[in-house]
Amino acid sequence: MLRDRWLLAAFAAAIPVWGALIAWKGAPDPTWIAREPLRFLLLALVYPILEEIVFRGLIQGELLKRLRAKAGPLSAANAITSAVFTALHLALRPSWLALGTLPVSLVLGHFRERHGGLAAPIALHVFYNTGFLLLVYRASP
Repeated sequence: MLRDRWLLAAFAAAIPVWGALIAWKGAPDPTWIAREPLRFLLLALVYPILEEIVFRGLIQGELLKRLRAKAGPLSAANAITSAVFTALHLALRPSWLALGTLPVSLVLGHFRERHGGLAAPIALHVFYNTGFLLLVYRASP
């Protein structure tokens, strides 16, 4: 997995995205993590793992068994799973943040298929969420 240069590029791609978000939204106050460590652990670790099990493991896994359609590297299973993932985030998050989950979900789905398992998408998802929470996220007062 760590020899996959595309996976390493997916990790590295987060850095300019976080930089752009900081430039747009301003620097956050990450001290909220010390005040709410359980919330941080849920958002950075627990939710990404559970989401990957449900979305990439169960939903995308089942769709991969049933759908063979692809458009280049994008499978129908990944597209459908990512649409559902984004729709659920739209119901729970501000629209700018929820819509930003679509390309991320497509990347996570790609690596689920590329590596045939959940280790790569879980690692990416935890990394993306942790960086976002440390560098961009603003906790509600």
